[in-house]
Amino acid sequence: MRKFIVKRLLLSVVILFCVTFIIYLIMRCLPGSFVESRAMQLATAPGAKPYEEWLAQLNAMYGLDKPIVIGYFGWLKDFFSGNFGDSWKYTVPVLEKFNDTVWLSFIMGAISFVLELVIAVPLGIIAATRQYSRADYAISVFALIGISLPTFFFATLLKLLFSVRLGWFDLVGLVSRNYQLMTPFQQFWDKAYHLVLPIITLTIVSIGSLMRYVRTNMLEVLNADYIRTARAKGLSEKKVIYHHAFRNTLIPLVTIIGGSLPGLFSGALITEQLFAIPGIGYASYYAMVIGDIPFSMFYMTFLAILTLLGNLISDILYAVVDPRVRIA
Repeated sequence: MRKFIVKRLLLSVVILFCVTFIIYLIMRCLPGSFVESRAMQLATAPGAKPYEEWLAQLNAMYGLDKPIVIGYFGWLKDFFSGNFGDSWKYTVPVLEKFNDTVWLSFIMGAISFVLELVIAVPLGIIAATRQYSRADYAISVFALIGISLPTFFFATLLKLLFSVRLGWFDLVGLVSRNYQLMTPFQQFWDKAYHLVLPIITLTIVSIGSLMRYVRTNMLEVLNADYIRTARAKGLSEKKVIYHHAFRNTLIPLVTIIGGSLPGLFSGALITEQLFAIPGIGYASYYAMVIGDIPFSMFYMTFLAILTLLGNLISDILYAVVDPRVRIA
């Protein structure tokens, strides 16, 4: 196991190197950037230098006048030395802005993920154990609706119903207008109140695929020979399903759990945009729009590291949930 982990970590370093270079290449080749818009803004001032001079000066200031390969290794050196630079859009250190926004997205993602597991896994098991029944058809229809609904459409429906028609929630924002007049306890519940609709949106649009995934794998396990043998021995149906069948269904679920790690920190870009929630997805969107290379590079590199770590955790958990798995 130790040898396997070391090999995977070394391979992950090589993959991370390639991924970050591709990300840097894409960021450098974007048609528009902060530097160009800033140079144009400075050139319009009375008595200012021409646009071309401002552009050359800003490119030299941010190291964008160097070739891509040299610029990448310069960025890589700064990254591993802990110098992530300042965000061009937010004019604060990248790490400071990231830390201010990522935890809100993490809370939303974690709550949504827990609700997704709590709802999807039991419903998937019920659909599989009662195949072709009314419960199976109802659960399958619910899952397909969740899969088919685009995030922006479902979020708009929720806002129309609960914000416009019923007036239960605010349309956008994280806090109410009188937030500063509230006590700390009231401020906490005010933020939680504003996160209800975004969390419902994230849960519903994600729950369908997991529900279908659990149902499909559960059906495959229930048709296995050892399940028929367990039933022939006279074991109760409850023990057959939850002790024998469900334990083997956990193996493919481990892949989803491990792969969900980046999603907890990456933020929900569309949902945060629609509800104006100032999370990491909201911040990264506007950073990428203006070509904020320092913030965008840090954000996407962070996600790449989490993705590689999630895959490694999935492989290790295989041996935990199934003793038959042996890593040579």
